[in-house]
Amino acid sequence: MTHYARYDAILFDFDGVLADTEPLHCLCWNEILKPFGYHLTWETFVRECIGISDQDLIRRLASQRMPPIPFEELWAEYPRKKELFRARVTAAPPILPQTVALVQELSQNYKLAVVSSSARIEIEPPLIACGISQYFVGLVCGKEAGNLKPAPDPYLRAAELLDSERPLVVEDSEAGVASAVAAGFAVVRVRDVTEVSEMVWEALERNTQ
Repeated sequence: MTHYARYDAILFDFDGVLADTEPLHCLCWNEILKPFGYHLTWETFVRECIGISDQDLIRRLASQRMPPIPFEELWAEYPRKKELFRARVTAAPPILPQTVALVQELSQNYKLAVVSSSARIEIEPPLIACGISQYFVGLVCGKEAGNLKPAPDPYLRAAELLDSERPLVVEDSEAGVASAVAAGFAVVRVRDVTEVSEMVWEALERNTQ
């Protein structure tokens, strides 16, 4: 494998990049919204619910129903949503075979990390189940670094953990891209998990031209 010298590490977002978890998140949110008589469409989820904190997401969902759901009532259901997601993502990790192969190959020459606003307990089990957890030198999850994306804190912390000066960030959300840019790092933005492998290799190859 060619080593593209400009980058000394690759930092991956999790939801929508390493794993196709967003449809699963939407499904789990709808399960806890159903007793409140509210259905979250996929279009609304993609447009308004990706890349923000879960607390802000719950506040948004609570306000969208007419009449609004009291925030405290929906917030009380949050632990159940997390349990639903953890059980399903561990039972059938939505990580593509080509993504597994990408991580395995990149790990031969780059330090790798996962940088996500999701909780560590939601990220580690599917990585372990797919047999790729050992390839990641570090994980920065939730508020472990302080402020969430779009603040630069998560990516700066990951670079610190990996002792990296020139990481390449792989992201799918506006907040994630903004976080990487604020940290001063190069970033490739993907539209969905199916193009991650191709776009990462293209970004690495462009670096040599």
